[in-house]
Amino acid sequence: MKKTLLIVDDDLSILKLLSFILSKDYDCVVKNNGIDAFGWLEEGHFPDLILSDLQMPYFDGQSFAKNVKISGFYRDIPVLLLSAAHDLDEQVSNMPFKIDGYMHKPFKPTELKSAINQLLQVYESSNV
Repeated sequence: MKKTLLIVDDDLSILKLLSFILSKDYDCVVKNNGIDAFGWLEEGHFPDLILSDLQMPYFDGQSFAKNVKISGFYRDIPVLLLSAAHDLDEQVSNMPFKIDGYMHKPFKPTELKSAINQLLQVYESSNV
């Protein structure tokens, strides 16, 4: 059975690209903002990993990730942030909560898949 990824990005072309790259190996649920993504979680869905853009309007990736990580229900879901921000390393290190991983845009599909697989393995081994 395929693992489920929740992919959150406000850029439709990135959502399509990520879905295309990852749908062969994963069940991909795509949402174009953090509000819809959190609403989907609150409906009782529980993805194996969340892949989110950091810079989105309204409910940005940092706010979305923070709400996931401070939640009693979702905090153990690995979160991988994507961003084209030049200061991404600094932004992540200054977050007042632990983020599981991050990657700069543009990314190489093989490196993204590797990062996802690694996070899923870490999560699975910690929940055995």
